[in-house]
Amino acid sequence: MDNVMKKDIHPEYRPVVFRDPSADFSFVTQSTIATSDTVVWEDGNEYPLATVELSSASHPFFTGQMKIVDTAGRVERFERRYGRRRKDRSDSE
Repeated sequence: MDNVMKKDIHPEYRPVVFRDPSADFSFVTQSTIATSDTVVWEDGNEYPLATVELSSASHPFFTGQMKIVDTAGRVERFERRYGRRRKDRSDSE
């Protein structure tokens, strides 16, 4: 039996730079993600660029710090709907 993949049905598997702008962190790995942006990496080669909202450099599980990531205006929408958070009583006295 011949174990050859069918031609022209698989996405291109290539090196891609993933960048997390909230943590100023980037890394190169293999991926099939479709992207139109490119970036010149430290080795001088140009790679496709994928921007991500969270990575190991910004996720609270890996950093041990809680960080609010508001990418879709969720906090503003919540505040419009339910109002701003009230101050603590100890703060107002």
